[in-house]
Amino acid sequence: YLWSIDTNEKTIYLTFDDGPHHQATPFVLDELKKYDAKATFFCIGKNVEAHPDIYKRILDEGHQVGNHTQNHLNGWKTDTHTYLADISEAAKQIDSTLFRPPYGRIRRAQAKRLKAYKIVMWDVLSGDFDESLSKEKCLHNVTSRSKPGSIIVFHDSQQALTRLQHALPATMQFFKESGYSFRKIEME
Repeated sequence: YLWSIDTNEKTIYLTFDDGPHHQATPFVLDELKKYDAKATFFCIGKNVEAHPDIYKRILDEGHQVGNHTQNHLNGWKTDTHTYLADISEAAKQIDSTLFRPPYGRIRRAQAKRLKAYKIVMWDVLSGDFDESLSKEKCLHNVTSRSKPGSIIVFHDSQQALTRLQHALPATMQFFKESGYSFRKIEME
């Protein structure tokens, strides 16, 4: 499991789960462009099928993609055969060796069968998906916990949109002013 990236450079790895989404993903892409930033999008296969133009834009703009299953399955609640089949279905649309388990939930037996993938987790969770959190709290979660090499999770989804629209630009401005750059996670 990759939780963060070992570096002495002032580099942050922004990641976005659950897209592509018709409103949130274009917003994210526009914000990234303002900061000449690259990021990694862990896409749900059914959302790629629903928004192929937005998925193409992610790739065309030089960002990285990763597999986030076809149907956003929770590995702890899904048998291994069904879980792996769902990942394989998503792989028909998402050409990547990066994988992030939805909810961060994956069984050891499932992970062992994913030898072709680098399983990417995170060390900073914005909490933008949590409707009980304020947009200011989401921003604080990121700015107070991140360090060089941090992998930060945001969500390009309807549920997160209100908090994302505040926290993402403020996060990028905060780290830019502190001399950080934003990079995508590389496949091996």
